[in-house]
Amino acid sequence: MGDKMMIKLAMFDLDGTLFDTSMSNFYSYYDAIEKVCGHKIDKDFFLTKCYSRNYRSFLPDLGVSEDRIKEVHDLKIKLYNDHLPIIKPNEKLLHIAKLMKADGTKLAIVTTSSRANADDILSYFGYEDLFDLLVTQETVSAPKPSPDGYLYAMKYFSAAPDECLIFEDSAVGVESALPCRTGLMKILGF
Repeated sequence: MGDKMMIKLAMFDLDGTLFDTSMSNFYSYYDAIEKVCGHKIDKDFFLTKCYSRNYRSFLPDLGVSEDRIKEVHDLKIKLYNDHLPIIKPNEKLLHIAKLMKADGTKLAIVTTSSRANADDILSYFGYEDLFDLLVTQETVSAPKPSPDGYLYAMKYFSAAPDECLIFEDSAVGVESALPCRTGLMKILGF
């Protein structure tokens, strides 16, 4: 086989990489925070300071008290389906994923999203059968920027770092992928 690199596993971030979910997340949190806490949140602040981070780390920045974080997040998950139509799939990257799968590469999503929201997105757009593994915030104890999600997927498929390719769009995501840096691919604005 020579020097040809064999990709056994391709891992994809969900929010921002496979799908532009920035506005669906904003409106879901906007509605949940207004209902639970009685105040509004700023869109620009959310998109620049909160999006792509785990909810436990950014909800306090949005004025949500510690004792209301779970309530806000649970309501956000329930409200998310209302905003699925404004999500934009990254058709080019999804096409690459399909080609990789057809070539025998295993595909995993590694996301800080909840399992429910990830399943909703994949089902809504008809991609529920494309991915072999879905690693969500419920799968691992430490969310991104921890590498736990990527390491979990690598262990699940018995894939070495040089057999993996990672697609990310955010600084937090790239940081989480660094321990798996062999074969790391950063995709911005794909």
